[in-house]
Amino acid sequence: MRIAIDDLSGTGIAELLAGHLAEVRAQSPPESSHALDLDALRRPGVSVWAVHDAGTLVGCGALKELDPDGAEIKSMRTAPQAQRRGVASALLGHLIGVARDRGYRSLYLETGTTAFFAPARRLYARHGFVRCPPFADYPDDPNSVHMRLDLPTGCDRTIM
Repeated sequence: MRIAIDDLSGTGIAELLAGHLAEVRAQSPPESSHALDLDALRRPGVSVWAVHDAGTLVGCGALKELDPDGAEIKSMRTAPQAQRRGVASALLGHLIGVARDRGYRSLYLETGTTAFFAPARRLYARHGFVRCPPFADYPDDPNSVHMRLDLPTGCDRTIM
């Protein structure tokens, strides 16, 4: 697998993200759907990565800077034909590494509460994320789970 920054100009990434939006919006009421569209992902402070396997786009994910100390994971998506092949885990590990390299102290995310989102919640928990109160401008919402990962910085870093 190859994970690289994407400029969001290709039709493949646009289609993958459109599928992501449609799927998450079908699972949550409109006021509880916080997925970013293509234009929002192009804003300053947002970086998007694409995952390719043997030249095929199999996933994507983004980091949105919240402030100099923290960022939020957005738009995590694995293509349906690539699910359960480790794409999401590899991408999440990559995003955590980038966040550490950028000096963020915390990494956040918001996901849904229904059974549809259970695999995502398990993935995040396996990578050390814990539930936390709403962050940034998220309201307290029974349809949302907020999670945080505290990142080591400076001399707190361990070599893996």
